[in-house]
Amino acid sequence: MKKFIAEFKAFALKGNVMDMAIGVIIGGAFAAITGSLVSDVVTPLLAALFNSPNTDALNVTLRAATEDSEAIVLGLGTFVGTILNFLVIALVLFAVIKAMNKAHELAERNKAKEEAAAPPEPSAEEKLLTEIRDLLRDKP
Repeated sequence: MKKFIAEFKAFALKGNVMDMAIGVIIGGAFAAITGSLVSDVVTPLLAALFNSPNTDALNVTLRAATEDSEAIVLGLGTFVGTILNFLVIALVLFAVIKAMNKAHELAERNKAKEEAAAPPEPSAEEKLLTEIRDLLRDKP
């Protein structure tokens, strides 16, 4: 049992697992932000465009409610809101990934420049030959 707990602890504290957990938490917060953007900003603008108080005006009633059954409504307004939410999330993720790729590319270029600028480290054989040369030069 102790071995199992030790293995689980090593797994849970690995960098990748922690990064993923942080990503999930930030993703949840990000979903709340984009949901608010769509429902509190974009949806009212869309409703104003259609001259209605909300996007429920975009819904289509297929069958009116009766005493025996509920109304059947095609929720186009809700669907449009969901599509807008997806598009906002996709756009922001695209921008973030593009920025991360650009930063990674710049880091790789800088690393390549540093490696090209620095003279190569002499091999062990070259070091040994240099020591022998220096010893022979110092010998009377």
